[in-house]
Amino acid sequence: MGSSVLSLENVQLTLQGNAGPVPILKGISLNVEKGETLGLTGPSGSGKSSLLMLMGGLESSTGGNISVLGQDFGNLNEDALARFRRNHMGIVFQSFHLIPTMTALENVATPLELAGDAEAFAKAAAELEAVGLRDRTDHYPSQLSGGEQQRVALARAAAPRPDILLADEPTGNLDSKTGESIMDLLFNLRDRHGATLVLVTHAPELAARCDRIIELHDGVLA
Repeated sequence: MGSSVLSLENVQLTLQGNAGPVPILKGISLNVEKGETLGLTGPSGSGKSSLLMLMGGLESSTGGNISVLGQDFGNLNEDALARFRRNHMGIVFQSFHLIPTMTALENVATPLELAGDAEAFAKAAAELEAVGLRDRTDHYPSQLSGGEQQRVALARAAAPRPDILLADEPTGNLDSKTGESIMDLLFNLRDRHGATLVLVTHAPELAARCDRIIELHDGVLA
């Protein structure tokens, strides 16, 4: 398929446990099209987060092929994968991963600065405004609520205008009302920037907002 931005062929992931090898993913084949929103669901321990980590190049598969935007991940070393992520992907986790000694503005601007963007701070300010945090740009993470911290994390993921947004239980640490507003923002980012969105969630109402839902059970697609 010409417009696949994410292509997985018979992808496997086996981790070494105390008692020997533990198969996490057992042959996943999947294509995600440009601009599509894919929901990954399934019970805890089914391999959802591991699959997302492989899509982001944060974990290496132990079998099969992963191609993202036509780039074979198997051919990239860690530095090249990090560069690829920086240039093409935004990743949002359940825990916010903000740098505590930096303000909201600095947290969002830093990845842009590292990428050599001369307008890093202007773009970061615009992105924080887009997620409703114009008045919080100079606040540190410890001065922000959980919902506000997740908004900063969303702004940071979206600021470089990524082709692909990966979100792992982005509302997992938030109450339902805050979670809903975060999801609105996430889908709004996708619409604004035309990004492809892959969302790991255990919440049926969030999955229902995706174009397509895929369920994992014990490391295989249900």
